[in-house]
Amino acid sequence: MNPVRKRRLVITLLILGAVAVATALSIFALQRNMTYLYSPSEVDAGKAPAAHPFRLGGIVKEGSVHRVPDTLTTEFVITDRFQSIPVTYTGILPDLFRVGQSTITTGSMVNGRFVATKVLAKHDATYMPPQVAQAIAKAKEAHRIPKAAQGGGAP
Repeated sequence: MNPVRKRRLVITLLILGAVAVATALSIFALQRNMTYLYSPSEVDAGKAPAAHPFRLGGIVKEGSVHRVPDTLTTEFVITDRFQSIPVTYTGILPDLFRVGQSTITTGSMVNGRFVATKVLAKHDATYMPPQVAQAIAKAKEAHRIPKAAQGGGAP
């Protein structure tokens, strides 16, 4: 092989190797920083990661909001109307945070309680974040009872 071609081949292989290593490191870094959205039913089923942060989406359960006096800590319950997860958040809640509205919280599970680091609330009465709507639809599908089991057969 010609020495010039051999040198070009080595340089090309080194560049391709460097690009492959950089791509692998980027994918690894992005994978570690991703947070996936789970519904309370999925968390209860054990699908959420135990050691990594994730997003919990659902509706703030009626009568569940409790503010700890003299602190910024708020405790509330997120539900998908089938399962409920208690949440603790320390910080200032968004102005649109209310009972009965869809919310996405970011955090992790600690001793059966979701400790949130960030709380997002929906912006108007007609909007529900697509991820929350999909999570609630999945929970409904998982809890759907077949018509034959309901006793609703033909007369």
